[in-house]
Amino acid sequence: MPDQPPVRRTQQERREQTERKVIAAATALIAERGSRALTLAQVGEAAGYSRGIVSHHFGSRENMLRAVMREAQAFDLPHFGGNAGAWLADMVRAYLESAINKLPASRAFLQMWGEAIATDPVLMPIFAEQDARFRRLLADKVREGIGDGSVRADADPDAMAVSLLGLLRGIALQLISTPPPARVEAIINEAERATRHALRP
Repeated sequence: MPDQPPVRRTQQERREQTERKVIAAATALIAERGSRALTLAQVGEAAGYSRGIVSHHFGSRENMLRAVMREAQAFDLPHFGGNAGAWLADMVRAYLESAINKLPASRAFLQMWGEAIATDPVLMPIFAEQDARFRRLLADKVREGIGDGSVRADADPDAMAVSLLGLLRGIALQLISTPPPARVEAIINEAERATRHALRP
């Protein structure tokens, strides 16, 4: 049987592959040494491209960092079955499991988070925007839970959103530390149970 000719990729497929390789290279570099001294040229070299290619695809270092952060924070939200309180507890588990399953992306994210806290002028507004969006999602789910009876009526949605985000970030930071804590699954179980207990009517 004659060899089949290679399948030609579309321009869009080639672009997406290039962006994936650049994001992966940037993620690995940030996880290892942080983002403050990172340049487009360094990322291009690590990904096997020129600085011009990286600049063409992302436009700026800030846009590249945004892409790294989006990729690092992406995780599959649990299915919503009509019970907002249960969804929030399931989300805690999904977030923490994603954190330990997506190294070095999680380390890169938390490196940048630490730099943002230290008033990095590029990262601070990016994280402020990202965190505000996540807190709105959490607060809205708490409000839904109060409405459907799955969350206690006296819960403060905005305060609970801040509390949940702090829980997620603090535990994730410990889970991806070196060496990681013992009994990771037990830690995630406790975080999920604590969330259910805090929200229970």
